[in-house]
Amino acid sequence: MSRAAIVCWLIFYVLFLIHAYNAHWGGLWIDNANLVTHESGHMLFGYLGMRIGIWGGTIMQLLVPLLLAVSFAWRGQGTGAIFCTFFFFENFLGIALYMSDARDKALPLVSVGAASGDEIIHDWNWIFNDMGILDRCSQIASAVHFLGWVGMIATVCLLAWIGWKQESETDKPRGKAKALAAD
Repeated sequence: MSRAAIVCWLIFYVLFLIHAYNAHWGGLWIDNANLVTHESGHMLFGYLGMRIGIWGGTIMQLLVPLLLAVSFAWRGQGTGAIFCTFFFFENFLGIALYMSDARDKALPLVSVGAASGDEIIHDWNWIFNDMGILDRCSQIASAVHFLGWVGMIATVCLLAWIGWKQESETDKPRGKAKALAAD
């Protein structure tokens, strides 16, 4: 990546982090795209039974950016790998918001094929009840939220480190050339 590209991407990620921080546990604009991926996971994994179908939304929401990051990294496309890794961890914020709502069930829910009067299952209410840990939903949501922030910040730091390392490697030949010219 060029120095200019790294600087532009760093600005983008820092602005996104500021936007996410200012949302104060609220939804972000990117959550609309994550919702589509989440709902497709229910349909895909639903063929394997109700339990995995309910888990499938969150599984797919994390699996898509993770597999895309691996694919980009495998092909040596660092920009795409970092972008997908960043948004893999960003998904944790939305998942944490959904988890934190498990007891109250106040968030508006969306479900593919459900009519307006149909009862929609709140994934994390069902999952936490199934596991017998509904009373811990706030603590678990906070931990997931924290992991999302740590992952996003670590990804931005990785990009900055790559830029710094790349810059220092390009400075080495110039330094040698200057030393040779001085001799």
